[in-house]
Amino acid sequence: MATMLPKLFFKHFSKTSFLAEMDAKKVGFLIGFFSATYDSEAYIHFVGVHPDYRKSGIGRFLYHHFFDITRKHGRNMVRCVTSPVNTNSIAFHQRMGFQMEPCTEDLSSIPIHRNYDGHSEDRVLFFKRL
Repeated sequence: MATMLPKLFFKHFSKTSFLAEMDAKKVGFLIGFFSATYDSEAYIHFVGVHPDYRKSGIGRFLYHHFFDITRKHGRNMVRCVTSPVNTNSIAFHQRMGFQMEPCTEDLSSIPIHRNYDGHSEDRVLFFKRL
């Protein structure tokens, strides 16, 4: 699992990027960082849990660990984004207490930020106050 991630994440964001292991297997990861622009914010960039280990609490554990580290460094806001078609991700973030960043366009009550990551790269933006 970790081989799909560039080494730079673990080298340059080592305080905020984590691997989850069970039975000596890499089963999940979270890549996060502290905002260089906003002193009170942190950002979750990329998260994955091996399909065989989903629904086992690994994602929740990784997020809570990130929240703990974020608080210890005096940050009180976590942000992240997902694709509007990734309904599992949207539901997960809502269960984790994230709120969707409002915008002028909604699709089935989901605020869609059009072209956020480039042409036809629409996103749902989330934030969570710690």
